[in-house]
Amino acid sequence: MANELPPGINHDSVARWFAANVAGGGDAPLRFKLIGDGRSNITYFVENGHSTWVMRRPPLGHVLPTAHDMVREYRVQKALHDTGVPVPEMYALCEDNTVNDYPFYVMEYKDGVIIVNELPDGYAAREDERKAMSLALVDTLVKLHAVDYKAVGLEAHGRPEGYLERQVVRWSKQWASNKTRELPEIDDLIRRLNASIPASPSPTIVHGDYRLGNMVLDRSDPGRVLAVLDWEMSTLGDPLSDLGYTLVYWGNQGDPEDRVKIRPNTQVTAQPGFLSREELVAEYGRRTGRDTKAIAFYEAFANYKLAVITEGIYKRSLMGQTTFELGAGGYASAATNLVGLALEQMDAAGLG
Repeated sequence: MANELPPGINHDSVARWFAANVAGGGDAPLRFKLIGDGRSNITYFVENGHSTWVMRRPPLGHVLPTAHDMVREYRVQKALHDTGVPVPEMYALCEDNTVNDYPFYVMEYKDGVIIVNELPDGYAAREDERKAMSLALVDTLVKLHAVDYKAVGLEAHGRPEGYLERQVVRWSKQWASNKTRELPEIDDLIRRLNASIPASPSPTIVHGDYRLGNMVLDRSDPGRVLAVLDWEMSTLGDPLSDLGYTLVYWGNQGDPEDRVKIRPNTQVTAQPGFLSREELVAEYGRRTGRDTKAIAFYEAFANYKLAVITEGIYKRSLMGQTTFELGAGGYASAATNLVGLALEQMDAAGLG
């Protein structure tokens, strides 16, 4: 691994902290390498020739209030470790901003496959393996939503009462902080979401960013989830919000070209063998007994939420505060396209 230091790491102070707080962290000089695209919280692979770890910190600059909370992200995964929900082992948390400007944590490195924009060559090449991957995604979500959050000490992880109402308001405030231009359509969407909020089932732990791209899969078994990653938006609330969010990233065979252009990575699951969005919803409903008839609201809400997130990424890019090159991914038009899709979904379902 190259010795060039990636952005967001104060090498000497972080190395001293590793030596004092992480088993094996002081055995040899540390080397850091970015994992992923760094569009939200930044993830690093860390090694010293003897051991490997993963380190997570907030993004560079423009950190919104209530967002990118390393302490919450660390504690929810630590609480879930023995529940059957696949999460990496948490090793250490640093809350001292003098070490690396922001809090960060260190966790186990899970060696597996993460699917973002395409299937790796030869991986899940058979239709039965793709079906198994689909069912594993549902099974893992069902496991998460079955955890007794009080029993694992997470009763203070969120305020489940009025979750959907607060979420619509919260993301409108995030939009006000993130926006790079005026977008009147989002005001219409917010009004219609507020007018269409369904009754929520009993609250559960909510991941907040649940999708195939946040899972580490076994290299030899696509139907086995080694870990669920990126818990930065986790809280307590309506479990169907996780299901709706998953659908935003899940493509069907025959999806219209306009939808595919908005989220090109949905083409992965549009291949033969993967369950359809409708089948995912049906499987989740069957396994949990929860009523999923209002799923159109949750999918539209997820597109609204994602519009705000992508606008924040675009804003950080314009400010030169990201670890990736501006231009990749069409972020300049992402919010407009996602809000348009959410409004189409509201129209189709007769909501608001």
